[in-house]
Amino acid sequence: MNATEIAQEAGATPASMTGFARQSGVIDAGPWAWEIRSVNGRGLDLRLRLPPGLDALEPTLRAAVSARFARGTLNATLTLDSGMVSGALRINRVVLNSVLTAIEDIQSRLDTVPPTPEGILALRGVLEQPSAATIDDLSEADRAALVKGFTAALDGLGAARAAEGKAITTVVLAQVDRVAGLVAAARVAPGRRPEVIAERLASQVRQLVATDSGLDPARLHAEAVLIATRADIQEELDRLDAHVAAARTLLSGPGPVGRKLDFLAQEFGREANTLCAKAGDAMLSGLGLELKAVVDQMREQVQNLE
Repeated sequence: MNATEIAQEAGATPASMTGFARQSGVIDAGPWAWEIRSVNGRGLDLRLRLPPGLDALEPTLRAAVSARFARGTLNATLTLDSGMVSGALRINRVVLNSVLTAIEDIQSRLDTVPPTPEGILALRGVLEQPSAATIDDLSEADRAALVKGFTAALDGLGAARAAEGKAITTVVLAQVDRVAGLVAAARVAPGRRPEVIAERLASQVRQLVATDSGLDPARLHAEAVLIATRADIQEELDRLDAHVAAARTLLSGPGPVGRKLDFLAQEFGREANTLCAKAGDAMLSGLGLELKAVVDQMREQVQNLE
């Protein structure tokens, strides 16, 4: 089964650790906005930036993140602008009534021009703007709305991470397919045929005997057999095939599998190195080097998965 077929069969795929989401709204205290950025991380790390007075929300927010994600470094910022909400600049009725009473009293005593509305509003205390201190006094409804907005932003982040994870999974599956193809090519490489190996070793033995007549041909033959046994790459090819099957299984389902895939990529690399070391001809060496290159690319990709 190739990468496309696996991607079509899988109902869900591993998620990426990178993504971005934004959620905004308005509460009584003013307009708010959550922005959450997620990048790669060895574990799950949430870094919160909250306005003063909202630290009490942190445990709830952290619990919401832990319930959704297993890995990644999340930077979440809440902005709450109590001074820019429509109608936030309001009239202090108590002060205004006192001012109007004073004006009426003055006008009853003196013949003066009535003050303009702009002049009255300019008097200190008539117009007031909520200060940041009102954030400390948010109602339970406002706090619940901020938490709800955060969970909505997490949903958006989850969708972004899932979409990128799907794209990464397709790339990795194609790389796994390439590994499988290289392993298949190595299995049928002419340099692995017993007669080719035997002739190559026999030629080396003849050269040694020709240069030093004191060498024991029987001993050389035994050593040649031992070298041929050590040079056999059958076990490496079998393990690579097993790793291919394991990788396809992990990539065909949802869940945080990034750590397992990273370990599996290391195992792919170990077998590729051994294959290169044992390669007895140029073709096998070339296949081994290409295998190492694909595995390196694969590991770069799986390190982005949750």
